[in-house]
Amino acid sequence: MSAASEVKFLLSVPQKIIITTHQRPDGDAIGSSLGLFHYLKKKNQEVHFISPTDYPSFLKWVPGTEEVLIFEKEKAKCAELVEAATLIFCLDFNKLYRLDELGRFIENSKAPKILIDHHLEPDGFPSFQFWRVSASSTSELVYEFLAEMNEDKVIDPVMATCLYTGILTDTDRFRVPTTSPAVHRIVASLLEKGIDHTAVYGNIYESYTENRLRFWGFCVTEKMDIIKELNAGIISIERPEMNRFGIQLGDTEGLVNYPLWIDHVKVSALIMERQGEVKLSLRSKGDFSVEKICREHFGGGGHRNASGGTSYTSVKETKEKLISILALQKSELNPS
Repeated sequence: MSAASEVKFLLSVPQKIIITTHQRPDGDAIGSSLGLFHYLKKKNQEVHFISPTDYPSFLKWVPGTEEVLIFEKEKAKCAELVEAATLIFCLDFNKLYRLDELGRFIENSKAPKILIDHHLEPDGFPSFQFWRVSASSTSELVYEFLAEMNEDKVIDPVMATCLYTGILTDTDRFRVPTTSPAVHRIVASLLEKGIDHTAVYGNIYESYTENRLRFWGFCVTEKMDIIKELNAGIISIERPEMNRFGIQLGDTEGLVNYPLWIDHVKVSALIMERQGEVKLSLRSKGDFSVEKICREHFGGGGHRNASGGTSYTSVKETKEKLISILALQKSELNPS
């Protein structure tokens, strides 16, 4: 029996289901989780979606967000729901530490855990996994999961809107190499459900505050360093600079991509101070692996061309460390 058949069998009887995703969820985490959430509700399952932390305001229009439970705000209630769960879906993360404090409750639960994810090297915690690194997004995998159970026919406009949101954002508007012909076929199927793709795009990419746009302009003109000999671009931001513009959760989403718009830049980094630690977000073109850098030097990971990590030194020291790491790989970044 295939994993999809086994999970379909589990879902043939009433379950108490938890869906969870990584802390500070992005468009794919929210879109895939809510797409699955609406499916399970449609099948008359008792289901709760718990996010470890809050998420950006530009995603709070996605259908179902009013039902999302935020663990950091309702710890006792969420812990009680996890303890009572008979089935747990883990979406868009590969390691339980990415749930922060919530991860301990998920790990201790005796409920079968179903992983749907596309990040590298997942831990061995799931009972079942639908995992493919070559997938464009977890939303693509949720669609495939439903199709494997012969349940894709029940996708309605609400579910389709959620999944389209995840695919649109994690492919960076259908730009990244994992945007395969199969992805376009899935998107075509979602569009045929009657979703308003123009509204989805507008809600995500055309809903900036004035402060956010002015902050981005400041980052590009004042905080972006282009290191020509390494074909690298780095934007580094101190906390006071973010406070000056009143930057909120999600306001830096996508900023890391800006240096890559320069023709010779092969790797870009966003380094910013956040609550006693420094977060790094790295992007690259071609075969250069930023996942390896984040995993080996900054306790993180992700994808070959898009990864993140954490530093516990200053922004300046973190930037210097990253430059020294890139310098050791100069031949890959600047083969001429």
